[in-house]
Amino acid sequence: MSARIPSGTRDVLPEERAELRRIEAALLGVFSDSGYGEVSTPTVEYQETLQRAGATATPVSYRVLGEPGEELALRSDMTVPIARVASSRYRDAEMPLRFCYVALAYRAVTPHRGQPREFLQAGVELIGAEVISGCAETLTVLCRAIEASGLKDFYVGVGDSALYPSLLASCGVDPDASETVLKELGDRDYVGIDRELRALDIAVDQIDLLTKVPRMRGAEVLSGSLDPALDSAVSSIRDLVGSLEPDVAARMIPDLGRFPRMGYYSGVVFEVYDPRLGEPIASGGYYADLLGRFGMPVGGVGFAIDVDLLHAALAGEERGETGR
Repeated sequence: MSARIPSGTRDVLPEERAELRRIEAALLGVFSDSGYGEVSTPTVEYQETLQRAGATATPVSYRVLGEPGEELALRSDMTVPIARVASSRYRDAEMPLRFCYVALAYRAVTPHRGQPREFLQAGVELIGAEVISGCAETLTVLCRAIEASGLKDFYVGVGDSALYPSLLASCGVDPDASETVLKELGDRDYVGIDRELRALDIAVDQIDLLTKVPRMRGAEVLSGSLDPALDSAVSSIRDLVGSLEPDVAARMIPDLGRFPRMGYYSGVVFEVYDPRLGEPIASGGYYADLLGRFGMPVGGVGFAIDVDLLHAALAGEERGETGR
């Protein structure tokens, strides 16, 4: 009998490993040319370090055995470890700081659901930059890096993580009910959103607004003809898209239903989609408070590219598959 491997993991054989190396080199080349220095951090972190990001900030990872009394866990992303590095090694350095990486990350999954529990990420973190200019820089680096990998047909959904929670609060929705609705929003489950909203004891016009907003994207967001309750809230998205170079701006799709799965994001958020895949190949955003939890009160913005999904998108584009 063949020896098994855990569900959610896989062996990568030489031909595919060579292709992944090429993609990694293309991504790192753009990161380096853009002024980002590569860092590497331990695969394991103290549990308390990951918890500093906030109880709901990162998906559940794996706890591992350490020395007696040590509570360790596998990293679930690289943003929190880089926040630790910046706060401990670069506290007095001149801002902004620019870091990049290629690293494996780990997240607990439901067995036999086909979800990866080990995955390869490549990304950057820009620390201490102004919000709009910092987001514009990282979005430009993101698009240039994906283009350098060879992928042509992709777009970037851009939203604001604070928009929908503020709308729920303005409608008088209590925190527990808001958390339930936001979970459905994070999963992009519109049927679930509608179901939870209909169960709320709020006015019909409020339900209509809360139902409509997650489905709003594209030109109508930039048109300036939105409901007054939304217009000021999306000004940051308009300003951001307007500050980008034309070819990068052309890839942006403003999306008011964009809500991050990583709880430390507090402003602009974005995801990269390929029409051939049903899930984002990259995601990122702005975080105002994360570094402050490590004693470094500055904001940051970054993104992570799922290298395996990018590889799948490239293969689909090469085969000439149509979007789904």
